[in-house]
Amino acid sequence: MATPVPVLRLPKGPDPNSRGFDPNSPRFIALCRTSISSSAASDTDSEQLQKEQDARSVLREGFLRCLLSMTNKKVQFQMYENVKVEATFGASDIDVLNFQVSDLHTPIGVQKEALIRCQDVISFTFEV
Repeated sequence: MATPVPVLRLPKGPDPNSRGFDPNSPRFIALCRTSISSSAASDTDSEQLQKEQDARSVLREGFLRCLLSMTNKKVQFQMYENVKVEATFGASDIDVLNFQVSDLHTPIGVQKEALIRCQDVISFTFEV
């Protein structure tokens, strides 16, 4: 007999397809700001913007590949206040704001399933 699995539903974005957020919203500006103003239309600025976007896409792809390779592996998280926890990594939400983990070992006990807020994590390590 199959074991039922609860489904965790995270909030969706404001657009109908839930594929992103309004670029003028405070949340988008806080999470996705660029170092170059996109309002300027000069060639130099557009070249710099293209270089920055290329660098960001390479970094983003590497990070997403790292998340993919972490799936179902034991991961050690270094968090603020010198707290170290260990868990089996499950998934991340689309905005990479939360990590879903299993068997979270904390200083005060073990939690079977949990969400870790990414802004609370300083670093994480795992065996390749």
